[in-house]
Amino acid sequence: MRSPSYSVLPARSLRAVVVLALALGTATVAPAAHAGTAHPGTAVTAAPGSAAKPYMGWSSWSMQSSKYPGLNPDGDYSYLTEANVLKQTDALAAKLKKYGYEYVNIDAGWWRDKAWKPQFDQYARQKADPQRFPRGMKAVADHVHAKGLKAGIYLPAGLEKEAYADGRAPIRNAEGCTTADIVHDDLRTTNGWDSAYKIDFSDPCAQKYIDSQARMFADWGYDFLKLDGVGPGSFKSGDNYDNVADVAAWQKAIAATGRPIHLEVSWSLDIGHAADWKKYSDGWRIDTDVECYCNTLVSWENSVDDRFDDIPAWTRHAGPGGWNDLDSLDVGNGAMDGLTKAERQTYATLWAVAKSPLYTGDDLTRLDSYGLSLLTNREVIAVNQGDAPPAHPVTASDPQRVWAAKNPDGTYTVALFNLADAPAPVSADWATLGFAGEAAVRDLWNHENLGTYTNRITQALPAHGSRLFTVTPRGSALQRTGHEAEAAANTLAGNASVADCSACSGDRKVGNLYLGGKLTFTGVVVDKPGTYQIEVAYISGDARPASVSANGAGATRHTFPATGDWGTVARVHVPVTLKAGANTVTFDSGSGYAPDIDRIDVPKTS
Repeated sequence: MRSPSYSVLPARSLRAVVVLALALGTATVAPAAHAGTAHPGTAVTAAPGSAAKPYMGWSSWSMQSSKYPGLNPDGDYSYLTEANVLKQTDALAAKLKKYGYEYVNIDAGWWRDKAWKPQFDQYARQKADPQRFPRGMKAVADHVHAKGLKAGIYLPAGLEKEAYADGRAPIRNAEGCTTADIVHDDLRTTNGWDSAYKIDFSDPCAQKYIDSQARMFADWGYDFLKLDGVGPGSFKSGDNYDNVADVAAWQKAIAATGRPIHLEVSWSLDIGHAADWKKYSDGWRIDTDVECYCNTLVSWENSVDDRFDDIPAWTRHAGPGGWNDLDSLDVGNGAMDGLTKAERQTYATLWAVAKSPLYTGDDLTRLDSYGLSLLTNREVIAVNQGDAPPAHPVTASDPQRVWAAKNPDGTYTVALFNLADAPAPVSADWATLGFAGEAAVRDLWNHENLGTYTNRITQALPAHGSRLFTVTPRGSALQRTGHEAEAAANTLAGNASVADCSACSGDRKVGNLYLGGKLTFTGVVVDKPGTYQIEVAYISGDARPASVSANGAGATRHTFPATGDWGTVARVHVPVTLKAGANTVTFDSGSGYAPDIDRIDVPKTS
């Protein structure tokens, strides 16, 4: 999340400038090693007790970064103090602990004064600011533990510039090693703010420095570390910003302490290095800050709504051992959150079904009744903490969309989202879940059995609204007919061409669908007329639209979620109206760029 720029400006003030300045850029994304469907998610092998479930708790940054009246009366980011952390700890223990919330995470600034000047000990390690934390960091962890909770702390990647001390600061328990030994001679900078010198792990002294930091946190009693500004990612790319070695060193150092410490890496990380984040950490931020840096904690448009488009590509990487982190869940404080009630529920619904860690940045001492109901709904928490994989989109990324996950007991978790700025109906067709006929539906937010629905459920949703259901099939498995994109009878137009694809069902696909490129499937036969939910298997490194039509009739533009790279297949459904008998189905790039198409699967009944 959130660390310092470490110049004269406080952490996030410059951080926000950096984010805005780089928002139009993209990080270099290397092809992922994994090829295959992004549909159900791929479980990560976890060490016993290692991030078996998404963690739950509270984090300080949302209130630190907000300009909401009264939160930071002593200047920007001044909220972070021992007194405030202990107050939130007590509220967490009293209100949320029994629902599974257990971490109290201290974010950026604990070693800096209110002018953002840092404190370091004689070994170049961060030292608690005596005004913010007069009793030191161990006393805070002790208080957290006394409440039956876990304590979290924060650092940026690299050796902070101010800790370098002209290269003369010794490294603890590393005879002869100084800060000059642990960084590159040219003092190249690293992390998302260039606030630190890049550590050179070719020198054994470098690991000793990380070991000394990890030992310090373990001795203080911390259970969680957020390592921030990590690259590739954090809007930076290139060798200077490759911090994979840092993350690996931290994992090694933590293991050497003998204390279980959850290692979370942050922020907006490069999906091309997902294998590294999974190998060396317990969780990873997939996006920029959720906070708006305004007079509320968040806003819908700032970045809450961005998550719907950014998380699908990451879904397959989450599972026991490591989770996709969507950032703080700020839904408990009403007006201070900056959201409507509908937006607050939708925000919480996405975090739950995506199996993001559930850590709120709200003021726990003044949760409103609605916010408390969102944070403490046991049925929704069970979705997040249960054994099913994260939900994924089963429809295209249109304003009205449906996400789902199949549960181990054969039921489905189904979320309906209306992301439009006006009310609209949203339908979940059972065909997108793979069955037809009847199903029982339970409303999880309202703890209500809604009865039996045939083939689909449709709900009228407010702007930015959602519903969350458990769907229990009573019907039969859906039968589909597959059609390969590369079939000889199909028609290609413009730049469209057949290409090899090892991840695709027939080892081929149709690509180059851009600037007028078209793919037309022929011989799509159904027994009766109707609207069919056609499953589209596709590959797209980024989210891309295509116009879909049948028999030359009017086309509908749909956006296909990113699959994360150009070697991974995902599947979503689009509705297409077909006539009885043979049909054609066309994917048209129009004036833009469309995804590559592997195949379509057409239900035998509408």
